[in-house]
Amino acid sequence: MTGPICLHANIATMQKNQGSYGLIEKGCVVINEDKIVWVGPHHELPAEYIGVTQKHYSDRLITPALIDCHTHLVYGGDRAAEFEMRLEGASYEEVARAGGGIVSTVKATRAASEEELLDGALKRLDMLLADGVGTIEVKSGYGLDLKNELAMLRVARRLEKERPVHVRTTFLGAHALTPEYSNRADDYIDYVCNEILPAAVSEGLVDAVDGFCEGIGFSRKQIEKVFNAAAGLNLPVKLHAEQLSNLNGAALVAERRGLSADHLEYLDQSGVDAMAKNGTVAVLLPGAFYTLHETRMPPVAALLEAGVPIAIATDCNPGSSPLFSLVLAMNMACTLFRLTPELALAGVTLNAARALGLEEGRGTIAAGQPADLAIWDVKMPAELSYGIGHRPLHARIHGGVLV
Repeated sequence: MTGPICLHANIATMQKNQGSYGLIEKGCVVINEDKIVWVGPHHELPAEYIGVTQKHYSDRLITPALIDCHTHLVYGGDRAAEFEMRLEGASYEEVARAGGGIVSTVKATRAASEEELLDGALKRLDMLLADGVGTIEVKSGYGLDLKNELAMLRVARRLEKERPVHVRTTFLGAHALTPEYSNRADDYIDYVCNEILPAAVSEGLVDAVDGFCEGIGFSRKQIEKVFNAAAGLNLPVKLHAEQLSNLNGAALVAERRGLSADHLEYLDQSGVDAMAKNGTVAVLLPGAFYTLHETRMPPVAALLEAGVPIAIATDCNPGSSPLFSLVLAMNMACTLFRLTPELALAGVTLNAARALGLEEGRGTIAAGQPADLAIWDVKMPAELSYGIGHRPLHARIHGGVLV
């Protein structure tokens, strides 16, 4: 798009001070090059924009482009056989201890070339883009050695060059213990902190650092060491926490003023309080909850009462959440976790941006923000979470360009 362009539609700005959804019925968004320059009701459109190109999306809705703030998009192989195992009664932990789970994906990822990893990731990314996603977080964590962790992160960076999308990369070296480090978890953590992470940072491949604090992952003490390494490199942290048990990981990442604690089915009140005190976002992952037949819900009411921002993400991965639709994740968050549609939409825009440290630049519609928008074939925001399996995207604008 060249020159200012005025888009007419219902607009969910997701601005907190503008009422429910920040909704402006019969509104206008004016974009110039890659920025939003004005937003408001049609009847208040400044005279200087009346003569510019007008695009009318009558009976449609404009929102910020969606943000998927927790994915494992780059990987090799699949784990369909484990899906069958779980249906036959095996737990996620039992599958992992039998040599499946994350370690099986590590084998497939290590066997794949960077081009093969890129091809698979692009196919998955295209499904998310068709859901209105404009920003995506991509984790490493299936390489678990120097060569393959760097390969995963390089592929994640390449996605932004291949598709109209903004990518944030997260180093997840502390994801699982591979056979070569069997019974040597502390040695592996030293390898992660002293060799893999510094090498990834030196190549400019890391925006944040994550870990898996769990009985089948790493202890709180081991994750502390990872966080210390991240701090030494001036990197923000986040954490897979309280998914299968309560190791007080959420409190740990909150005490470090981390960006987010993710999963949280076993989060207790002390963890909620620590997150509220330190501004750490709760990222809920209904795809994993659904796939693993989990019955213990994250403490949504306690999070809301404490004022903890809630984000929603797909957790797109080959084992516990083979979910390729963020719109469906919104529906699942409403149905499984009892979020309202407004909270679900905030969870994939405003709060998802905050979970990635991007709240100053994405996730809302306001003058000065990047012109990253989604145009939907719905009239009102609640319709986005209402449908099951629908694809209501009409078009997407990325960096001011209609795609």
